[in-house]
Amino acid sequence: MTEQGKARALGINHVVLEVGNVDEALEFYGAIFDFTLRGKREGRAFIDLGDQFLQLSENRTQEPDGQRHFGLVVDDRAPVRQALADLGVELIGKRLNFRDPWGNRVEVISYNDIQFTKAPHILEGMGVENAEKTPEAIEELAKKGMAP
Repeated sequence: MTEQGKARALGINHVVLEVGNVDEALEFYGAIFDFTLRGKREGRAFIDLGDQFLQLSENRTQEPDGQRHFGLVVDDRAPVRQALADLGVELIGKRLNFRDPWGNRVEVISYNDIQFTKAPHILEGMGVENAEKTPEAIEELAKKGMAP
């Protein structure tokens, strides 16, 4: 707890994406990413992302997302770019952003390039081999007193 008596936000445990159909969403995302299915219940599926997870939930009814999105961290963006091209998914803007078939906007970010950091044992458990941060990412961490 901080001096002001407020809880300190430490990170994000999970994100929920609303989709039209969970099985179709698992097929779509499975064509792009290598992931482990944690579990599935009626109208919901849970995809492990190391020590975090992504929940897919059926019955999306709203319009496609504009600026609202989340950043999904990967070990290598090149296969994602190729998989999206193979699926005919249009990229948004200059970065690796796309919308899934239900209008959810996703930005794909390389682990090496950002300050987001996982403990070595988590990375090892996920099978991540090249977890070396770029100098820019290390600089971001250093500015906050968090550099390795």
